[in-house]
Amino acid sequence: MTIGERIRKMRKEKRYSIMDIRDLTGLSKSTISEVENDKSNPTTETLQKIAKALGVSVDTFFKEETDQEETPALPVEFTTPQEAMEFILKQPAIMGFGGFDANKLGDDEIVEFANELLRQLELLSYKYKK
Repeated sequence: MTIGERIRKMRKEKRYSIMDIRDLTGLSKSTISEVENDKSNPTTETLQKIAKALGVSVDTFFKEETDQEETPALPVEFTTPQEAMEFILKQPAIMGFGGFDANKLGDDEIVEFANELLRQLELLSYKYKK
């Protein structure tokens, strides 16, 4: 997939028209169209403006779809302390708040804590789902 094709795909996924991108970037409609149709080599500044409008980094335009990270699905529930602790430790924001020492939690508390995190994440997803 070319850079232009990736940009067009991302624009359409966000349900933006070329006119929307024009308004967000200050670029002309013809410039955006030429970029999407690979009829011109966009400048770094043009790519930065488009990336900002789409809410992505410029390097996203250069990644193959197989290179892009997939968000792993959350489990429904944890049953073992090992998988629960692994999940907890992969959440840097949670560990950054402190206030508890994960090493002092018992196995049942670890599972309970991780399952509570899952429930809270589910609640947040309903609130902010668009």
